[in-house]
Amino acid sequence: MKIGDLAKASSTPIETIRYYERQGLLPAPARSEGNFRVYEAAHLERLQFIRHCRGLDMSLDEVRVLLRFRDAPESDCGDVNALLDEHIGHVSTRIKELRALEKQLKALREQCGDPRAADHCGILNGLSAAAQDAAPAAPKGRGHLRSVHGH
Repeated sequence: MKIGDLAKASSTPIETIRYYERQGLLPAPARSEGNFRVYEAAHLERLQFIRHCRGLDMSLDEVRVLLRFRDAPESDCGDVNALLDEHIGHVSTRIKELRALEKQLKALREQCGDPRAADHCGILNGLSAAAQDAAPAAPKGRGHLRSVHGH
């Protein structure tokens, strides 16, 4: 199948497929005489595995390790267990961070009960005051838009 067919079959943008190839997660496909990429069922299966792992919030490095074990079925899966245990720890930490974020947002929301002019809005004033505060609300490089822990 061509890359467009693979993209459609896996619900994955073409750019993402190419990125996974550049990252070495997907093996380079064969090329047709017209120099089109020609993907096989194995590519689709591997891409679905990658996408599922990413959906579980695993980093590309974690996916890469899992793929190495998947590609060596005779190897011991003890390291896979350790990887998943570590990932569970990351998820637990992220849940705590999200609960703290929710608490901050609820406290901010309580600063403005009734609609009023924007220059008297408790939420906007609270956000402005917090922005002026020298101490950041979240550790550097981390925020609510971070979906995968850094490695």
